[in-house]
Amino acid sequence: MRFLTLILTLFLAGLFIVNLYKSQTPQPPKNIIFVIGDGMGDNYLAAYRYWQAQSPESISPTIFDQLLVGKSMSYPKDNTFVTDSAAGATAFAAAEKTYNGAISVTQSGEHLPTLMELAKKLNKTTAIVATSEVVHATPATFFAHQAHRKEYPQIADQIVDNQINGKPIIDLFLGGGISYLVREDRNLLNELATLGYTVTTDWNSLRSIKTLPSIGVFAAKGLQYEINSKQQRLQSMTEVALDTLTSHNNKNGFVLMLEASQIDWCGHANDIACAMHEMDDLAKTLLLVKDFVDNNPDTLLVVTADHETGGLSIGANGQYNWYPKIISQISKSIDQIAAALDKVEDSQLYDTWISLTKIKLSAAAKAELTTAKNLGNNSALLAFTREQINSASLTGWTSGGHTAGDVPVLAYGKGAELFFGFQDNTEIGAKLFELINSTD
Repeated sequence: MRFLTLILTLFLAGLFIVNLYKSQTPQPPKNIIFVIGDGMGDNYLAAYRYWQAQSPESISPTIFDQLLVGKSMSYPKDNTFVTDSAAGATAFAAAEKTYNGAISVTQSGEHLPTLMELAKKLNKTTAIVATSEVVHATPATFFAHQAHRKEYPQIADQIVDNQINGKPIIDLFLGGGISYLVREDRNLLNELATLGYTVTTDWNSLRSIKTLPSIGVFAAKGLQYEINSKQQRLQSMTEVALDTLTSHNNKNGFVLMLEASQIDWCGHANDIACAMHEMDDLAKTLLLVKDFVDNNPDTLLVVTADHETGGLSIGANGQYNWYPKIISQISKSIDQIAAALDKVEDSQLYDTWISLTKIKLSAAAKAELTTAKNLGNNSALLAFTREQINSASLTGWTSGGHTAGDVPVLAYGKGAELFFGFQDNTEIGAKLFELINSTD
């Protein structure tokens, strides 16, 4: 009897310890919002801070600074230190390194399970919002498996064909890419409508999206740059996504991936004004998401980048200064400025330049502008515009491609402490996998 009593006592004590441990172990977040600022290195955060301030006397922390918790490295599995977006995003979406160009597949072509596939298996709601095409490299890694990122039709087909429990992986898509979804061989939007999706291709109807599943694609390819559209595209789409996900009220929660895609595109173009407007759209989006997390404390927000683009430097040409006020006066992206200059007569050339940039040119620069125009080659005007803006603002660039610079990690909400410090990009993916998999 004493032996049985002892056994029972030990059992109850063990049960008490287990329950005590469970009660003290933080529960995983119900909702996860994962944000990728494509191409957004640390230098972009600093540039945005100073661009917002306009002068050293007005500097204050931005939302990026407030949420900053660490850094991440981004190298791929290739014999290189510099990743592309496909390999960089696969590290998040599938928690494994792979070769540049790969969409959630190994070097031997095997499919890598993704965060969104796991979420769907666990009956969570899934959503992707991007300012690029929804089939572009970064968003594609979350729902597709393809040998190369440029195989857009095959990637697009997987929006419908890659299913779990008889349903497509993603419940809500918002972004661009109509030309890849509506083709001569296949109309994926019609197929999604047949599967019960609400479909819209009209930006003015964005806020009519209120139910799931839904897809809104608002451009043939990527959406317009923010500096040209002035629509706060990412912020607006995120607001609709959060409202729709909240009203859906899935007891299992949701996983939402947001991509500020075009920070990268502006970086490739070495277009600082374009980049700052993309950062501003993302900053306003993060303020919106932070407010959502404050009102839904069972939500985790994680923000990072897949790589840095352009080797941006704040200050150039050996001068200890930078002129964000000059950047703020520029009203269009450099490609649109060049296109506008190409269309006008020589007599209107300088006035057009001033109206779009507010940058005064020397006599030599005016002559150079006229020469570039008379070449009849838009690329010459593009190069002139880029050089003049960067020179006037003292903005430097080391590349028209990606660099291997570390990228920032931001986190807020339930479980944010897991992302503090320095980590590899695959560690971020692995932590997200663990949190999704451990949700009750």
